[in-house]
Amino acid sequence: MRKASVLIDRNFALGRTDPRLFGAFIEHLGRGVYGGIYEPGHPTADANGFRKDVLALVKELGPTLVRYPGGNFVSGYNWEDGVGPVGSRPARLDLAWSSTEPNRFGTNEFVDWCRAADVSPMMAVNLGTRGGDAARNLVEYCNHPGGTAWSELRRKHGWETPHKIKLWCLGNEMDGQWQIGQKSAAAYGAAAREAAKMMRRVDPSIELAACGSSSRNMPTFGQWEATVLEYTFDHVDYISIHTYLENFRKDTASFLASSDLMDKFIDEVIALADAVAAKRHSDKRLMLSFDEWNVWYRTCRSEAGAAEDGWPIAPPILEEIYTMEDALAFGGACISLLNHADRVKVACIAQLVNVIAPIMTETGGGAWRQTIFFPFAHMSRFARGRVLRTLTESDAYDAPHYNSSGPQEHNFTTQNVAYLKIAAIAEDGGGLSLFLINRDLKKEMEVTFDLRSFGRLALKETLELRHDDLNATNTKHAPGRVTPTSLEVASLDGRLLKATLKPASWNVIHLTTP
Repeated sequence: MRKASVLIDRNFALGRTDPRLFGAFIEHLGRGVYGGIYEPGHPTADANGFRKDVLALVKELGPTLVRYPGGNFVSGYNWEDGVGPVGSRPARLDLAWSSTEPNRFGTNEFVDWCRAADVSPMMAVNLGTRGGDAARNLVEYCNHPGGTAWSELRRKHGWETPHKIKLWCLGNEMDGQWQIGQKSAAAYGAAAREAAKMMRRVDPSIELAACGSSSRNMPTFGQWEATVLEYTFDHVDYISIHTYLENFRKDTASFLASSDLMDKFIDEVIALADAVAAKRHSDKRLMLSFDEWNVWYRTCRSEAGAAEDGWPIAPPILEEIYTMEDALAFGGACISLLNHADRVKVACIAQLVNVIAPIMTETGGGAWRQTIFFPFAHMSRFARGRVLRTLTESDAYDAPHYNSSGPQEHNFTTQNVAYLKIAAIAEDGGGLSLFLINRDLKKEMEVTFDLRSFGRLALKETLELRHDDLNATNTKHAPGRVTPTSLEVASLDGRLLKATLKPASWNVIHLTTP
């Protein structure tokens, strides 16, 4: 058995979790919308066509924010196609995913769905094939009370009051060769700056996120951020960041270490943003919008319902089936986000339903939770408060890491990977939540927590997610194969907490004031 020790002081905080850290993402991609959140005629569909079984699972998952409508899709999207009488909306070829977009679901339906799901909307604008003019018109349509052409059109369409969408993305992954309307850093920076100026003149209260590099191993990473922020620094609130964890080489130990590279990526983007601030002698600190993150490697990024198949509507593409092993890597990403809560204020799991998602559905049938559902739900439920620094002593290992999400494969070694990965959250009411991963694949770990700075605490709840088979999945036929249980060994004696973590396990310990 391995042993680890953790000292936590309630007075030493990294930062406070922003509620928008627990966000998600819905794109017009595959069955994410049609057959996912929206399916008129489904046995559970409400009057708006929203699947109530999916809504129930979304509420259980606990996202607070949902980004829409893309993603790659947005770079070729005309938002005007998705408003007005549904029967009059045009069907369009979606060049991002080689599909046909029927436009039966658009901006107003999305806002109504957000209200039904009790989440806030985050809207992306098209800076691929379009620019600032279309973007400022969309802001006017959504947020202006009335008395102008676009706001009156919204009212005519049946939405009398403005949507008041607060958070906006200035395009998506504009450095990627796969992106419709790909731009150089200077061209994108100029376009984003002008769009930001126009959008803010329509509604000065909105917050804006500029596109950062699509991944850490893009050839232009670093230089892209520096150039884009030279143009946009004074006009935006966030720089975006995207990461997908991968296990192409089937090396579990390295896969579970990959979330530590996510920590490095965050630190590097913070350094780049702060360098621009220093150059400008500015006290402004840009925050990060980690608006795409997940495990994704089995289904091909270029996979689509190819044109030779007749440009299908909502084909079943990018439907990653997640394993117990994936849930552990995913949980590591959750902990990485929490431990950067001082600067990462927005984050969106990509995506929400069917497409690389924690929730799966059968069109016309049921819905179920994938393995990655549980770490996210636990994070959203228990991680509201101040993220505390932890002084951890744990054995470590070295792990070769393989990443090919960019244009070429990168092979290198991640050193001193602690077997124990941890985040600690102090609740405002005095409670404490601990998120723990034992990354040892074979040995249990006894962890001792010194909570000397806390007052009286009581052990309220423990959760453990593990399975003897790391390839175990949840399916429509076996939806509960991987599901949380309670920790077998956890005890609190005064201010000393002890817990035994099973090999390859995700764990949550929740303590409250008695």
